Amino acid sequence: MKGLAAGLVALLIWTVGLLAFADRIARLTPAQPAEPADGVVALTGGSDLRLRAATDLLESGMGKRLLVSGVNPRVSRNQIWGMTGAAKPLFDCCVDLDFTAANTIGNARETARWAHAMGYHSLILVTADYHTPRATLELKAMAPDVRVVAYPVVTPDLDARHWQDTNIGARRMMSEYVKYLVALGREGLLSIGPREGPARPTGAEGVSSS
Repeated sequence: MKGLAAGLVALLIWTVGLLAFADRIARLTPAQPAEPADGVVALTGGSDLRLRAATDLLESGMGKRLLVSGVNPRVSRNQIWGMTGAAKPLFDCCVDLDFTAANTIGNARETARWAHAMGYHSLILVTADYHTPRATLELKAMAPDVRVVAYPVVTPDLDARHWQDTNIGARRMMSEYVKYLVALGREGLLSIGPREGPARPTGAEGVSSS
């Protein structure tokens, strides 16, 4: 009986945490007007809305350059240009592509390398609303010396205010909550002992600007 009671208590705590997490996501959009930063980074996903939002920030002078992180190696630079809606001269001069990152940790690692290579101390992070807490956490862990300003974008197939009404919404929200807890727990454990910061690269490895 004690084991069952403990399990029910753990389930209750997990459920309350999930509801609080979902409420936090629902409150993230629409994004607040961004403050100018050294650079802008957009994490790729199933929608080009993130790329267009990041490009709008770049065009508005909110950052000096834009990094698109997690680009599929099979996608060409011209295809990415078409997704951003950016003017060609701006895209050619000021947009870098990262083809290396395959997940959120990879996004954070490559973004930290890019920021350090560029000498940037502040970034606007553009990603999906539900992905914002974990992406921000991972990036701050990889680049603790960089100020990160989150710029969440609405996810078309996930209504954060009614996520429990559809199977895809429920699965995605619960999955992201579990991933966030794992990342939070890992960072909590790492903070107990000494931890080396990310190495500062001599160049923007993994980033293409041509």
